Amino acid sequence: MAATLTELVARFGGELVGDGARTVSQVAPLDRATPDEIGFISQGKYLSQLADTHAGAVILPEDARDATDLPRILTSNPYLYFARVSALLNPPPRPPAGVHPAATVAPDAEIAADASIAAGAVVGSGAVIGARTVIGPNCVVGDHVRIGIDCLLHANVTLYHRCEVGDRAILHSGCVIGADGFGFAPNEGCWEKIPQIGRVLIGDDVEVGACTTIDRGALEDTVIEEGVKLDNLIQVAHNVVIGAHTVIAACTGIAGSAKIGRHCMIGGAAMIFGHIEIADGTRISTNTLITKSLPKAGTYTSAPPFTEHEVWQKNAVHMRNLDKLVNRIKQLEKRINELESKL
Repeated sequence: MAATLTELVARFGGELVGDGARTVSQVAPLDRATPDEIGFISQGKYLSQLADTHAGAVILPEDARDATDLPRILTSNPYLYFARVSALLNPPPRPPAGVHPAATVAPDAEIAADASIAAGAVVGSGAVIGARTVIGPNCVVGDHVRIGIDCLLHANVTLYHRCEVGDRAILHSGCVIGADGFGFAPNEGCWEKIPQIGRVLIGDDVEVGACTTIDRGALEDTVIEEGVKLDNLIQVAHNVVIGAHTVIAACTGIAGSAKIGRHCMIGGAAMIFGHIEIADGTRISTNTLITKSLPKAGTYTSAPPFTEHEVWQKNAVHMRNLDKLVNRIKQLEKRINELESKL
């Protein structure tokens, strides 16, 4: 796949400066780019890299028009422009349409004629798979699952019964959608399982990373709204709702019935308590523990900064005695006030 700069601007917009006939076949970092590749800079502090690059063309911010003599495309969002060019030049491989002879498909499943079902895949009774959707090797699509159009399930994805996936979703290898939520009732020192009878509903344009698990609801559904992006190794418990276009990094855990707003950004290894609500547009830093609702959007951080171990040990001792220190300060303040009142 290759494209001229003129073709890129016609497709994605931007302002072309220089030779529009220049052809590029790949994107690359500026320090390794070759004359048939295009690089990009999104921040002015990196413009000095242009002096030594061998790239054939570059994507630059609008205010960097004169930063180089190379053919260039000026845009208000170079990072987004780069992403779109990369997607154009690197289309995902598409297997042939049809059901592989080594797949197992229930007789009453509805498979679009141009969908692709790979070897070892299992498609259950009453399942519906939309046009141009790809089901990779050894995937399991449970009974009465519905999958929209233009979806991609990489190898070894499992969708439990009755779950639904919207259009253009990407599910990476090993992710499990619709396993039972962690629900047990105590009974005289033992635990009795609570049937998890809800579903998982995944909206359009959602991406779920490798080995991420999204549990089905206990009574109501677990809901992942449109445009959500989940990294690898995330646990989403039963009855959670994640609002549209929220992004969550790897190793985050979200406890049951938490409601996360739209357009949130959650860093890796964050932990979210159950039965709380997080406002739209909230940002949560990596390793942060959220124990109560956040009704106001903002950036929240609870992880202490790292230090050398000996310093950390000393600080840990102080942390352990904070309550005593606070009481001593209060006593000192009281004593100072008493002394000042006698002056």
